Amino acid sequence: ERGEGWDGGGGGVGGVGPALLRVALSGLLLPTLRVSPRHERWLGPLCGLVTGIITAATGVFVIPAVPYLQALGLTKDQLVQALGLSFTVSTLALAAGLLWRGALGGGELSASLLALAPALLGMWFGQWLRQRISARLFKRVFFIGLGVLGAHLLVSG
Repeated sequence: ERGEGWDGGGGGVGGVGPALLRVALSGLLLPTLRVSPRHERWLGPLCGLVTGIITAATGVFVIPAVPYLQALGLTKDQLVQALGLSFTVSTLALAAGLLWRGALGGGELSASLLALAPALLGMWFGQWLRQRISARLFKRVFFIGLGVLGAHLLVSG
């Protein structure tokens, strides 16, 4: 069971599972949308703002950043780099917010540092795997992973 304060008081966690499932299903079943370069100038900051609001409410920084980045038509490696940068900045901003609110004490910080080992191992494995599979399979595996996460949140939430 989740501890108190899971959603940072925002009450938005309940919608994350279904939202991740929608993103995963649309990524797997619908054609990829494309963002015109002339719309990137205003759509990028808007997407960042909406992602920031959703992240502040839920702690999840996938929506709408992932669909937006995918719609830019980046190569597999560019997409992974963009997602990595987005997730890193989001994680640091989330940590700063928790620290500012006094919700990131020694125990939480220690647990987070301990979780870095499997995260780094996962990143290494992901890089190894990405070099060996096609962009199409990579996309499919990525969205299946989002779907599994969304289903887990839906069932356990």
